[in-house]
Amino acid sequence: MRLTRRSVLRSTAAALAAPAMSALGGSLGAGSLPGKAAAQTRQWKHGLSLFGEPRYPADFKHFDYVNPSAPQGGVVRQIAFGTFDNFNQVVSGVKGSLALGTELFTETLMAAALDEVSTEYGLLAEAVSYPDDRSSVIYRLRANARWHDGQPVTPEDVVFSFDTFKQNSPQLGAYYRHVTKAEKTGEREVTFIFDGPGNRELPQIVGQLPVLPKHWWQGTDKSGRKRDVAATTLEPPLGSGPYRLKDFVAGHTIVYEKVADYWGKDLNLNIGANNFAQIRYEYFRDSTVALEAFKGDQVDWRTENSAKNWATAYDFPAVREKKVVLEEFPIRNFGVMQAFAFNIRRDKFKDPRVRRAFNFAFDFEEMNRTIFFGQYKRISSYFEGTELASSGIPQGKELEILQSVRDKVPADLFSKPYTNPVGGSQQANRNNLREALSAFREAGYEIKNTKLVNVKTGEPFSVEFLAEDPATERYVLFYKPSLQRVGMTVNVRVVDAAQYENRLRQWDFDVIVASWGESLSPGNEQRGFWSSQAADQPGSRNLVGIKNPAVDALIERVIFAKDRDELVAAAKALDRVLLWNFYVVPQWTYGKQRSARWDRFGRPATLPKYGLSAFPTIWWWDADKAAKVPQRS
Repeated sequence: MRLTRRSVLRSTAAALAAPAMSALGGSLGAGSLPGKAAAQTRQWKHGLSLFGEPRYPADFKHFDYVNPSAPQGGVVRQIAFGTFDNFNQVVSGVKGSLALGTELFTETLMAAALDEVSTEYGLLAEAVSYPDDRSSVIYRLRANARWHDGQPVTPEDVVFSFDTFKQNSPQLGAYYRHVTKAEKTGEREVTFIFDGPGNRELPQIVGQLPVLPKHWWQGTDKSGRKRDVAATTLEPPLGSGPYRLKDFVAGHTIVYEKVADYWGKDLNLNIGANNFAQIRYEYFRDSTVALEAFKGDQVDWRTENSAKNWATAYDFPAVREKKVVLEEFPIRNFGVMQAFAFNIRRDKFKDPRVRRAFNFAFDFEEMNRTIFFGQYKRISSYFEGTELASSGIPQGKELEILQSVRDKVPADLFSKPYTNPVGGSQQANRNNLREALSAFREAGYEIKNTKLVNVKTGEPFSVEFLAEDPATERYVLFYKPSLQRVGMTVNVRVVDAAQYENRLRQWDFDVIVASWGESLSPGNEQRGFWSSQAADQPGSRNLVGIKNPAVDALIERVIFAKDRDELVAAAKALDRVLLWNFYVVPQWTYGKQRSARWDRFGRPATLPKYGLSAFPTIWWWDADKAAKVPQRS
């Protein structure tokens, strides 16, 4: 399943009342409409789970992890980085910089539960039905679902949204490529037809579709100009969610306000969620400035990604006076690969021995000790932190799956466990640099006049690390001397957010710092991450440019796994093949979300297992605490 920010922030934002059985017309099979008898026997579901049944029954009152009596009101101020010049989700990743928080007013057909793995319940849709072979799916919309202008959410809106995203968003176009058609098949029903049976995720994937108001996007703005859904816009879009855009200063501040007459406020999925009267985002271009703003009580919450800051920057009066709370939340809802990622579209990175040499030149242990205060562990899997991570040598079902691509993968992966080089001492570092030079020689490079050059062309080996966050420069500069010792020319280039995005879209980079979040049930999003088809799609997450038939085949094994055991084995096989092709130099992970907050908020006694902090979705303004820690304006 695709891991999205919406799935975390919106997952507690809607609920599902018990759906009644319906005999309304709809399409059950791929491409043909059933008769009345088929409609009458259709089985409607109030939620979907990839494996097994949803935890919550159709008539549940609220999620177990919320406070159903949570106070309402108050303002929460959060940090955003970079800039924004767009509120249109359709062109996110293609044009402009999308503002944070658009998921607060844009709703989906389904919403995830934060205490279940890959389970969703209806939001705009009250019920869902699909045939046993999952060749199609029908969603029945809620009769009372409304846009903020009072007009109903209709099947036409859903069809318009699907067609629009598929045509204009490379990422979602790839994500929905096995959905051939969306059509209205009843007064409140929409049918999605798939290109074949057996894809267990597709019914839920279309449930993640953000639904747009067709009448608004096909209308005109205040000046009488026709709106363009394929263009960026700073006109506040019409939404259906619990918040609407109240005010903004482009690139600086966004304010969302709670909708008093929100259609879904009494849904059981919404009980205990969306408790703040206002949600604000303050934009910063520099993490140091953002930290100082937090210390000065200009923002309420900070997620700390810097080990140095966590160790040294939070010894200030408000912390000592218990006005600021420091807390870590365990990460259980996803795995991660964070890495120095190569652009293998460029000839100098095509040879895996070159990429492997970069790993030998990276002394993580010394970096961790010197600049990270020993807080991190090295990443050794694309599914780090989950049961999907490969280890040792392949066995059982994983080995059986790998045998099917044996002639297309490195032979060593069958007999050797993947390990990263270990440094941390002068001797270990010398040995690793020796291995790096050996790998370069095997790939056709040698040292001439202290420079690493291509034996055939005489061209010196140079590399540019591209970044948008100045904090990245600190650890790239630590890496740089080791690369120079093997004869490379190394440059570090930090650019603004807009230039960075444009260069990524054009694949104009050597090496970047990239991360891929992996859900506990990976599936169709893997095509966008690693497939040959996505390698040349601007805006795709296949940043590396992987075109590997073995990877393509293993992605399909993941997507079409018939049970959890097969899914785990297929994911481990995919993980192992990605690792042994050395597409990245893995970085580090912590396993917990570090956070600091001004102590004026309340939260449920037990937070959801897979929701991190779940802030601010199910938290609330605590008037008693706030009286002791007044909020600065």
